[in-house]
Amino acid sequence: MKDLTNPFWIKLKGVLFLVIGLAAALLVFLDNPKWQTAVLLAVAIWSCCRFYYFAFYVIEKYVDPSYKFSGLIAFAQYFFQRRK
Repeated sequence: MKDLTNPFWIKLKGVLFLVIGLAAALLVFLDNPKWQTAVLLAVAIWSCCRFYYFAFYVIEKYVDPSYKFSGLIAFAQYFFQRRK
């Protein structure tokens, strides 16, 4: 598969991810409309965003600048491999 390079399609892809995430969160909240659900959704979304930042920025910039990750599976392989 060819890499996505057109700025328009890259931005559209980002917006679609945002729409999907917001729609999923809204549907979960509408299924159980309580403050507790809203807070737990917010915490889950925030912590996943922080993990993504950790996996692709913190590790690369502060732990091992020589390693470049291509995705979460590559990060998991790197994280769980035994270093010699």
